[in-house]
Amino acid sequence: MIFRPACGALAAAIATALSAPAFAQQGTQDSNQDSTQAVPVTASPVLDRISIVGGSEAIRDVAGSAHVLDHETLETIPGNDPMKVLRQIPGVYVTEEEGHGLFPNISIRGANQDRNTRITVMEDGVMIAPAPYAAPAGYYFPNIARMDSVEVRKGSSSIEYGPYTIGGALNMTSTPIPGEAQGRVRLSAGERDAKRLHAWYGDSEETFGYLLETYQDTADGFRDLDTPQNGSDNPGYEIQNYLGKFRLNTPASAERYQELELKLARDEKTIDETYLGLTREDYEATPYRRYAGSAIDEMNTEHTQYQLRHFIEVNPDLDVTTTLYRNEFHRNWYKLASVDGTGISSILADPDANQGEMSWITGANSDDLRGTIKANNREYVSQGIESRANWRTTTGDIDHHLKFGLRYHEDEIDRFQWQDEYDMVDGSLVLTDRGALGDAGNRVTEAKTIAAFVQDRMGFGRLAVTPGLRYESISIDRTRYADADRSTISRDDESADYNVLIPGLGATFDVNENWQLLGGVYKGFAPTGVGGADEEEAINWEAGVRYQNGAFQSEVIGFLNDYENLVGVCTASTGGDCNVGDSFDGGEVEVRGIEAGALYDLSAGRDWAVNVPVRAAYTWTDTEFQTSFDSNYGAWGDVQQGDELPNTPEHQLSVSAGVVGERFGVHATANYVGETRAVAGSGSIPADEKVDARTIVDLSANYRLTKHAKLFAEVENLTDETYVAGIRPAGFRVGKPRTVMVGAQFDF
Repeated sequence: MIFRPACGALAAAIATALSAPAFAQQGTQDSNQDSTQAVPVTASPVLDRISIVGGSEAIRDVAGSAHVLDHETLETIPGNDPMKVLRQIPGVYVTEEEGHGLFPNISIRGANQDRNTRITVMEDGVMIAPAPYAAPAGYYFPNIARMDSVEVRKGSSSIEYGPYTIGGALNMTSTPIPGEAQGRVRLSAGERDAKRLHAWYGDSEETFGYLLETYQDTADGFRDLDTPQNGSDNPGYEIQNYLGKFRLNTPASAERYQELELKLARDEKTIDETYLGLTREDYEATPYRRYAGSAIDEMNTEHTQYQLRHFIEVNPDLDVTTTLYRNEFHRNWYKLASVDGTGISSILADPDANQGEMSWITGANSDDLRGTIKANNREYVSQGIESRANWRTTTGDIDHHLKFGLRYHEDEIDRFQWQDEYDMVDGSLVLTDRGALGDAGNRVTEAKTIAAFVQDRMGFGRLAVTPGLRYESISIDRTRYADADRSTISRDDESADYNVLIPGLGATFDVNENWQLLGGVYKGFAPTGVGGADEEEAINWEAGVRYQNGAFQSEVIGFLNDYENLVGVCTASTGGDCNVGDSFDGGEVEVRGIEAGALYDLSAGRDWAVNVPVRAAYTWTDTEFQTSFDSNYGAWGDVQQGDELPNTPEHQLSVSAGVVGERFGVHATANYVGETRAVAGSGSIPADEKVDARTIVDLSANYRLTKHAKLFAEVENLTDETYVAGIRPAGFRVGKPRTVMVGAQFDF
């Protein structure tokens, strides 16, 4: 059941005649390239409108915490793992699943991490989750290696980017259309047969520009199957991504500037991953082992993205950006779910009580037991139209920067799943019974929403006050079917409706040209679908100080998220005795913390031949349930008042330093994550629920041969530390070991 977009609003966006001067072009530079080798990008105002911060120079205007990692910074972070990138930002937490970073679980200020369901994730300013309202936990995340910048907003100003205002907003901007004929090819290869290619080429003329891009990535895994099947004892992954952008804009002689940009993208992945981890005993003995029962576990995904964006500068003080978008996502994760009716989470949680099932998982023959492999087959559609206006005006002595937004959005998830039965024969899986289509999930959930916001940054000299208000009207309906052809509805009365106002108020005060105070309060909100729980709500506070003096920048911000009701939503990745999609009330919870960040170039003001940039980000977090209750939600279990939230370390620290010369650059990053509990609790953490503290060091280096070519090398996990990537839902899974990649980049 796939619905089609209504395009009436698009016609209005295109119908306006294109008529304004083209904006000038500007260049940016790699941190260590020759001064003659610039990388021009279009200075299009649309780039500012798809940004949620407006660049690092605009952070001081944001009434709340805001962070930007630009292109040059991203190039210093090895690999293709978004979690390595996001750990550079204070207040952001990530939980690994499989070690490669393909399935990030991201949280901001203690919000639920499971599959990024409590933050608004965007690409180029557009929600990118497969079904942001109906099913935000969809296991799709853009390839971070092809992104031009990464931005995070927290605090009161994040209500501009709903619906998930509980934590904040994450936006990734893709490669822009270049301002002149230009291209790049970046090739690398490394251990475990890893190969990567990132290539793009584009050009701009007076009224037309385009970009063509591809990202290819393949590698064997780092875990060893007990008994190889289908030709590989190190199941890995393969990624193929293709993107095109095409822009029409007005000539220099036109009266008003306008742009129309079409973006088309296709992403395909084959990932040989599993939920099946190891027992604590097996992890300690052979951490890179993978049981035979997961030999054919595999996820296949296809993601197609369409965006048509129109920008018009009505006058120098008013512009409007309208975006029509559609995302289509299909995935089927075929993975071991149970043995003889007992789920793998229960088996791994108590292998002594499930010795027969555990023996089957490890590859032993059994005439009495069979394994069930479930095809988690789902299709998603997310589409809508959004218009945003920026207006600068003055009333008396007050400067206003008004922002307005209106969005109509639809999305759906179509679950059509089945499960097959397998025998274990001499360590190999043998199909014995093909399941009926739809017998393991046959339902469609649809959401229709209207959202609007208004926000006004009012400048009173050194004081700026930013009130804002967001409105969300959400209707979600779920229909269950009784047969594969969907001729019979088994249940269609599951629905939820939300009509909510989300206010926020933030302020900044410039003490002088170096010091700035900031503070704010706002309502955190997250819809929770049709699973039975109330909506998630909180009153969130923050206050802090920013300092900037030449090459030194820093900030310290304290925050308190005071939940009126914390909600957990059952997914296969959380485990526990619950049905996927059900939601659970967690009651009142407090999350408080301190975020601190600093950036400095040690060479500033000194006559050094090199630059020495250093960066640090630290987060301290304290969490506490305010009530006691029993829960079937796997990540909580039976909660006692005073228990801490799972997956939220008390301490996080990221420190990076570099030495950058005219032709070379070397950068090292150390990420420390304190010990973390996988299940809510207090006091010492039980061994089978504990993710140990670890420090992972990454290194990158490059040397420019010519104006157009450079060599580079990357080392992830330099010290080869063995650490737990995750425990839930089914046992201990190890993180990536030391991995070396070398390559070359060609600019032309």
